[in-house]
Amino acid sequence: MNLSEKLTQAVKDAVQHLFKAELETVEIQPTRKDFEGDLTVVVFPILRVAKGNPAVIGEQIGAYVKEHLAEISDFNVVKGFLNLVVADAYYLDFFESIRPDKNFGHKAPEGKAVMVEYSSPNTNKPLHLGHIRNNLLGYSVAEILKASGKKVYKTQIINDRGIHICKSMLAWQKFGDGETPESTGLKGDKLVGNYYVKFDKAYKEEQSYLVAQGKTKEEAEKEAPLILEAQDMLRKWEAGDAEVVALWEKMNGWVYAGFEETYKNLGVDFDSYYYESNTYLLGKDNIEEGLKKGVFYKKEDGSVWCDLTEDGLDEKLVLRSDGTAVYMTQDIGTAIQRVKDHPDVGGMIYTVGNEQDYHFKVLFLILKKLGYDWAENLYHLSYGMVDLPSGKMKSREGTVVDADDLVSEMAETAGKIAEELGKLDGYSNAEKQELYKTIGLGALKYYILKVDPKKRILFNPEESVDFQGNTGPFIQYTYARIQSILRKAEELKVPVTLRYENLQPKEKELIKQIALYPETVQLAAENHSPALIANYTYDLVKEFNSFYQQISILGADTDAEKSFRVALSKKVAEVIESAFGLLGIDVPERM
Repeated sequence: MNLSEKLTQAVKDAVQHLFKAELETVEIQPTRKDFEGDLTVVVFPILRVAKGNPAVIGEQIGAYVKEHLAEISDFNVVKGFLNLVVADAYYLDFFESIRPDKNFGHKAPEGKAVMVEYSSPNTNKPLHLGHIRNNLLGYSVAEILKASGKKVYKTQIINDRGIHICKSMLAWQKFGDGETPESTGLKGDKLVGNYYVKFDKAYKEEQSYLVAQGKTKEEAEKEAPLILEAQDMLRKWEAGDAEVVALWEKMNGWVYAGFEETYKNLGVDFDSYYYESNTYLLGKDNIEEGLKKGVFYKKEDGSVWCDLTEDGLDEKLVLRSDGTAVYMTQDIGTAIQRVKDHPDVGGMIYTVGNEQDYHFKVLFLILKKLGYDWAENLYHLSYGMVDLPSGKMKSREGTVVDADDLVSEMAETAGKIAEELGKLDGYSNAEKQELYKTIGLGALKYYILKVDPKKRILFNPEESVDFQGNTGPFIQYTYARIQSILRKAEELKVPVTLRYENLQPKEKELIKQIALYPETVQLAAENHSPALIANYTYDLVKEFNSFYQQISILGADTDAEKSFRVALSKKVAEVIESAFGLLGIDVPERM
């Protein structure tokens, strides 16, 4: 039983003993900084069962709790709030119990697994800024769920078929002159993306020509020779034409190699991949099954629909009149297939932008109606757009910010700021470049993940690399500072495990902050929110810096003080490293 549970029971016992009344719930919160105490019991709800003056009732309950709970050493009552002082011994015992635990805050996996889908790109262009937020969110939520005690599978579905893919293929065929990633020195996804842009340019020129010949804009869009050729190529691909399929495989192969490089640079990974070219026919059998169950109905034209009007939604098409699938059909089939592939999966999380909110409401509801028990545990990790201050880091096309470019520009920005601060004497050039990448990527990830996923972000690169305030580099710098203290402690041969008795207020506050880590991990998992981990880590670092400024660590009077404070600093560093690991951020040993 943890302290909060013990205290809840003690307050219930006090009310039973003093007022012969049953108390169902007890409201406990951390004591406000301006009052003495660690935990506060709110007295007002207790007045429902114990009549009288709240201050007097608070005093009576406080006295009972202090007498019956060894962990409570004192109390005071302020305006209906019972502030309880937790004994130093409790915090010291707690600290000793977690000190050797390298997995503090993490639970071993139990129960059903969760599948987290993220990234899910198209194979006609490189990953961009929007994909960065998607990847960072999906990866971090997967890591947080793992830490909270879930088995996790990370996956993505790759949109590798359709007219947009054929546009890149056709443009390469027409204008490519046999170019390859090797011959151009370009990453494969960049090369293919360039041909998607070339197609668009040539297609627009054809439209302009047709409009000049007297066609309407709509007619020109439909009749331009390039789009007709692309549609013909798509039909050939769907029919399995050997030449078209070979070209498709070759160009997609280039793109996948490029994506893998970007994922590696971003520090994200996957356990499995699903491809639309394999899944686009899935779901049709499930529609048949749903028709038999009465979940779907057929219209006169042969199209199949799901009526969700009683659920406050609309009617949804799930199969066209010609028997071809729509996205919804495919998503239904893919979800069912994933559970077949991983029978231990009991829920799924889809990391997809908020423009798809309605789609996922419909998908989850249809899967529930089809009777799948795991459909109760589906979650759309919906997120807002990322914007840049205008004019910053525009890609060559002038509209989309390329993910690779952004990552390397972040390292450059970190380098400039670090050079100005002059913190890197004695580093080799290779060490500097590695550090700039760690700081730049940490800045980018932290800036994006500290914000609630649902909110839109204005990403400011310079602001994110600030070494002060609620930023990744500020937290990384604190971690590096602690590592420096630990190295000096080793040089000075500070004893490791001397017993410490008299806890200073700043030490106590730091232990209290460390103690919040396990529940923060659980809360972040429940809310699918890396922002809770990011902001917890910032609070821990602020608390450490306040402790560091006011209390001497290596210059302490006694060996017992030095030993304890070094151990406390080490634990703070371990928690920072663990929490940042959940955000996918590395911490440097020196900075």
